[in-house]
Amino acid sequence: MDEKLVRQLEITATKIRMGVIEGTHSAKAGHPGGSLSIADLLAYLYIHRLNVDPADPQMPTRDRLVLSKGHSAPGLYAALAQRGFFPEEELKTLRHIGARLQGHPVRGKIPGVDMSTGSLGQGISAACGMALSGKISCDTYKVYAILGDGELEEGEVWEAAMFAAHYQLDNLVAIVDNNGLQIDGKIGDVMSPYPIDEKFEAFGWHVISINAHDFNEMEKAFNEAETVMQKPTMIVMRSTKGKGVDYMENSIGWHGKAPNDEEYERAMKQLREHLAELEA
Repeated sequence: MDEKLVRQLEITATKIRMGVIEGTHSAKAGHPGGSLSIADLLAYLYIHRLNVDPADPQMPTRDRLVLSKGHSAPGLYAALAQRGFFPEEELKTLRHIGARLQGHPVRGKIPGVDMSTGSLGQGISAACGMALSGKISCDTYKVYAILGDGELEEGEVWEAAMFAAHYQLDNLVAIVDNNGLQIDGKIGDVMSPYPIDEKFEAFGWHVISINAHDFNEMEKAFNEAETVMQKPTMIVMRSTKGKGVDYMENSIGWHGKAPNDEEYERAMKQLREHLAELEA
């Protein structure tokens, strides 16, 4: 991948992380850890991969993105703001009464949101329906779905996995954010989904494993997914929960807790300094 593009994506990912901290601090609630771990992915998708148009959010030919792990909405909102779907200033209204940006994505209320999610497992199921619709109507759009690794404990995920393989949904690319942590602890301790790659392969998926924070690996994986025929693709991303904020990284406690004023300043200082280095 071109170095200039990588730098642009790193800058955008840092701004998304800043948006996550801004939103959750303002809300005094939310899920920063899992939003930060997918910031690089969201930057890559919205800046480089997705066929979307902020001026026409319901464009019929647009690619669809479903945030199946809907609690990571602060990350999605920050990415949508970076892409121009609504002003960045609106991120400060997260979870406020009467605001559009509620704790989970709401289709029809927030431009750029293709599916209301929050109940784990339902997002990937809806993504399968979107992909099947595209196959039936011979549309060329792609459907992308982002799942949490703890979400794989939901039986509905595996029903969707079986469905996608049965209907040969090669226009569907799902991504597992494998940060290893969920609200109750390590996923391997709570209800291990490992080996994730072998399980999806057994269900008939094409599986690719990558480092979630390496844009070159990401580019290679998504390009490979474009070549796969008659199978859905699963990209398993090894990520760091809380990525980009030192005291949040690999910490279970930051799954669903907002930073207080002191923590907010510490996080934003780190991110501003990193952004300044990237923009220098």
